[in-house]
Amino acid sequence: MTGLLAVALPGVPLLVGLLGLLLLPAGAAAGADRARRAAITLGVAGAAVALVVAVLLVLRVDGPVEGSTTWVDLGGLPVTLGYRLDGAALLVAVAVSAVALAVQVYSIGYLRRGPHDDVDVDHRYPPYAAQISLFTAAMLTVVVSGDLILLLVGWEVMGICSYLLIAHDRRLPEAPAAAMKAFLVTRVGDVGFLLGIALLGVGAGSFRIADVLAHDYPAGTLTVACLLLLAGVAGKSAQFPLHTWLPDAMAGPTPISALIHAATMVAAGVYAVARLYPLFAQAPAALAVLGVLATVTLLLGAFAATAQDDIKRVLAWSTVSQIGYMTGALAVGAPAAALFHLLTHAAFKALLFLAAGAVIHAVGTTLMSRMGGLRPAMPVTFWCMVVGLGALAGVPPLAGFWSKDGVLAAAEAAALDGTGPAPAWVGWLVWLGGLLGVAVTAWYATRLLLRTFLGTARMPLARPHDPPAVLRWPVLLLAVPAALLGLAAFAPWFADRLRVPADGSGPAVELVHLAPNLLLPFLLLLVGAGVAWAGWRRDPAADPARFLGPLRPLFARAFRLDDVQHALVVRPTTGLARVVRAGDELGVDGLVEGSGRAAMALGGGLAGLHRAALPRAAATVLAGALLIGIAVALIGVAA
Repeated sequence: MTGLLAVALPGVPLLVGLLGLLLLPAGAAAGADRARRAAITLGVAGAAVALVVAVLLVLRVDGPVEGSTTWVDLGGLPVTLGYRLDGAALLVAVAVSAVALAVQVYSIGYLRRGPHDDVDVDHRYPPYAAQISLFTAAMLTVVVSGDLILLLVGWEVMGICSYLLIAHDRRLPEAPAAAMKAFLVTRVGDVGFLLGIALLGVGAGSFRIADVLAHDYPAGTLTVACLLLLAGVAGKSAQFPLHTWLPDAMAGPTPISALIHAATMVAAGVYAVARLYPLFAQAPAALAVLGVLATVTLLLGAFAATAQDDIKRVLAWSTVSQIGYMTGALAVGAPAAALFHLLTHAAFKALLFLAAGAVIHAVGTTLMSRMGGLRPAMPVTFWCMVVGLGALAGVPPLAGFWSKDGVLAAAEAAALDGTGPAPAWVGWLVWLGGLLGVAVTAWYATRLLLRTFLGTARMPLARPHDPPAVLRWPVLLLAVPAALLGLAAFAPWFADRLRVPADGSGPAVELVHLAPNLLLPFLLLLVGAGVAWAGWRRDPAADPARFLGPLRPLFARAFRLDDVQHALVVRPTTGLARVVRAGDELGVDGLVEGSGRAAMALGGGLAGLHRAALPRAAATVLAGALLIGIAVALIGVAA
């Protein structure tokens, strides 16, 4: 029974997605409406079944469960179709399925109008809903996979689904470009990820995760493999220097932003490292690199969020920063803390994006400079946003407070006590960076709330209101785990399930730390929020970001790293492509086409000579025949 449920977990959304792709709407409006209703039914039902299956597995599975069958043999390297379930995998599966269900329901109302017309039917909704199901199935495949090749399949399917969904609204000129950028940047990292998997599989003689974790690799091989895997993690989880695709991906529909940021793409990299963490624990050099990248990303995302005017880009940069906390926890030897923050982040970030979508739906813009004064007209959305931003900033006792404290406590222990597999300086780096990130996060979260909901309305002609029920209920339901999920860490069964690896041995993982060291992050939170509040109170009509002074343009452009990437990578690559194209056209094509033209010219010349000589040859033949005839005649007469 457990094996059947394990197969059904990604299998049901996969089947639903494939069926949804067959829903080609007819030309008439009635046919399109029927296709939309069928797509809604399939999408919601598939996500709901996946959520029920995930919950049943959480209730049934106490320890590690595994099953597999041989799929293909690659020259003595077997690739299996199988599952590997443990407590951490199933809790992540519940989070993925829950967010996917919320997004499917929310999209019914959010994507009401078509992308190219004014009728109340989106003719491209059926493939949209089907792609969400395929996206969900791909992430669940990564979560439950027992084989690295099967994990890679889910990993890559997420890439193509993200490309299709980000580019869904083709009215926006930036949507196709953002989709292409996301696809290409993540593919760069995936090259390293593929090579890392190949190195591990060849070394172990098997791609089964259990065999890979049990194999004794040489230190150098293991370090190289882990560093290659981190390239893929940096791409998928938008970590420096492959983070630049995530803010631009906001060109996609807001529900897709919630899905990517909360449950699928960016969570996949963190989960992959946690899944293979016993290998990383034996490669301290790789963890040191991860710690540096985590700290840089954490602060980069936080500072970039302070100067954004687009509400979705603020949340996007906050995701970059919060993923930095998760990878920082992995670097200091606390995978359970990383997964705990992954779960709470899934709840409050999905809540924030869907609540932001309700605001955008009401006022028709994503710019906070054109919002303001929305609290009286949108009280439900306001309080849900308060919960989400409070959890993001780490306000006690909301979910983000407990999970972020777990990360900081683990980093503090690694710094002061030398615990963890990485050098102590990595702990210092993550701890100090995380503390600074707490203050900055509180600052930009407070700014977002003040600029959006308080003060005077900056669009007096707008008539905002709380969203309809189909948009409101997913937001309200997500507010519950965003507020209360952190308290689950006090339950031993929850902490035990987040142990990595989940082998049933050892003491329970300590996810919460009720100690005096809680006060320092809380004081930094008050400082960050208080500074933003004080700046706003001086002039409620002005943006608190004005106090950033000359740093504001630099933060708004995210330290101009996109420009650096364009100068160091895009422009040289484009120039090289032009040179190669010219060489191909002038060299290869020129040689082939030139030889063809030379052959044709030679043939034409010979043909001309042949045509010119033919009459003379004929006359010569006739003359010769005549001469022969005369000679024969003369010889006959003489005889």
